[in-house]
Amino acid sequence: MSRRLVNLTLDTLEDLPRPCRQCVYWELDPVSAERACATGDPGLDKEAWVSQTLLEWGSCGKLVYVDGMPAGFVMYAPPAYVPRSMAFPTSPVSADAALLTTAKVVPAFVGGGLGRMLVQGVARDLTKRGIKAIEAFGDAKPDEEKEGACVAPVDFFLSVGFKTVRPHPRYPRLRLELRTALSWKSDVEYALEKLLGSMSPEKLLRPMPATSSMEN
Repeated sequence: MSRRLVNLTLDTLEDLPRPCRQCVYWELDPVSAERACATGDPGLDKEAWVSQTLLEWGSCGKLVYVDGMPAGFVMYAPPAYVPRSMAFPTSPVSADAALLTTAKVVPAFVGGGLGRMLVQGVARDLTKRGIKAIEAFGDAKPDEEKEGACVAPVDFFLSVGFKTVRPHPRYPRLRLELRTALSWKSDVEYALEKLLGSMSPEKLLRPMPATSSMEN
């Protein structure tokens, strides 16, 4: 099973799940988002937001593919690019952090470590830009109303290493220090470590058999 992590672009935007491709919950303020959904084309607003953010700030999302199939994604940006962020009771986001807005793994792929893979990809990207942390608003009661589907569950963020920095009964704010995320071992490293650990020193140190010819 092959897994591939790529940046969100205007081309890969089309691989977001259809409801998410049309959703502007985070990209517009609450009034504008409601108006866009009622009378406009929210998909165009989403595309315009991604285009502007890419031009002005850079990469603002990651997608993961499993055997060529879109299996999950995350989106992130500075709080100034996310009008909805100021509507939360636990705002504002800390000055040294970027905001992870949306995180979703396709149900068929849940439990395979893709969420952590996505978050670590974000951490690598943001570290190169000198950002210290990722923050997010989590939903502590994700099953109570459909609107909450745009806010990832608190349990997801806790499972990938976030810590609560401002509690709230519904929308706590959570934080992940980037140096913590970058210290995680990738699944490949972990698998290799298990393989090497299962081998005896004799096998590890045994010289490779000689070959009769060399490849060019």
